[in-house]
Amino acid sequence: MSPIGSNTNHPPTKKAVWLAMLFILIAIIGLLYVKWWPYYHKAFTAASKHSIGSSILGMEQDGPSWHSALQYAIAYFKSVWKAAILGILLGSLVQVLLPVNWLYQKLGKAGFKSTLIGGISSLPGMMCTCCAAPIASGLRKRNVSIGAALAFWLGNPLLNPATLIFMAFVLSWKFTLMRIVFGIVLTLGVSYFANRFAGTTEVPEPLAVIPEESAAEESFWSRWLKSLGMMIVSVVPAYLIAVLLLGAFQSTLFPVWVSGGIAAIIAFAIVGTLFVIPTAAEIPIIQSFLTLGIGAGPAAALLITLPAVSLPSVLIVGRSFPKKVLVFVVGAVALAGCISGMIGAWIL
Repeated sequence: MSPIGSNTNHPPTKKAVWLAMLFILIAIIGLLYVKWWPYYHKAFTAASKHSIGSSILGMEQDGPSWHSALQYAIAYFKSVWKAAILGILLGSLVQVLLPVNWLYQKLGKAGFKSTLIGGISSLPGMMCTCCAAPIASGLRKRNVSIGAALAFWLGNPLLNPATLIFMAFVLSWKFTLMRIVFGIVLTLGVSYFANRFAGTTEVPEPLAVIPEESAAEESFWSRWLKSLGMMIVSVVPAYLIAVLLLGAFQSTLFPVWVSGGIAAIIAFAIVGTLFVIPTAAEIPIIQSFLTLGIGAGPAAALLITLPAVSLPSVLIVGRSFPKKVLVFVVGAVALAGCISGMIGAWIL
């Protein structure tokens, strides 16, 4: 038996249990303040007004500009800054508070069970793809398999219970049902096959061989500050630059002059895969596009691709997953968007 396997049989110490409980408490308080309580009130707004606000996109610009980049970045970060801070905080804390061997036992295998647990664990988070990305990266550094970490990353935006409730009130039950079906396929199916695609059945040994005792040699604060510092350095610069870049081109990326057809579905699916939005922002975007005369097909493509991944979120997790896995996931999201668009053009 490998050293990894022998380590995972030891029950967590009392200290490890207390640290895990501390992580859960911090996560609950953070999510209650940033996500659960605001979304509880937003659900009533969606039910009464059949709207959750206006589209974040500014389509009045004639072409890419620095002004457009700044305006979008300000609007975007005004919406996500609390969740982004919480994501970075939890992404750093997961590396120092949760027992590494316990994580390996539950989420470290390449089987479907680990992927399923990762997907279910994403449901309370309700985060956008960029805010969930630091946590997924932190999980990868703590013995979590590719499939489980991907399921957590994709499940946060795609299967967000609050977004599904908003969607049912604002768009329709058909949009909501399509989102649930494609969300499950991507979160569980694509994540599971990504494990196989990576050609691994266990977490790579350099990530896995971290005895519990060695963590005790450094103080908690030292380990956490080191983890937090590395997380900030790896996340913030790429995040800011990518949001500014996409914001600059927001008025030219979306082909609003093409109302429907296969070409429009493919174009919207590709753009939606790359573009970055806050949580649930796809709902007012789709609502505004439908008002402009965009067909149901392109709208259904955006329904899947806009929240699932984005250029910034892929850059954030770039060092935590093999490049071929990220290419596979991005391609799968774009393909799912195309299929969703074709189905949407038929049934919506």
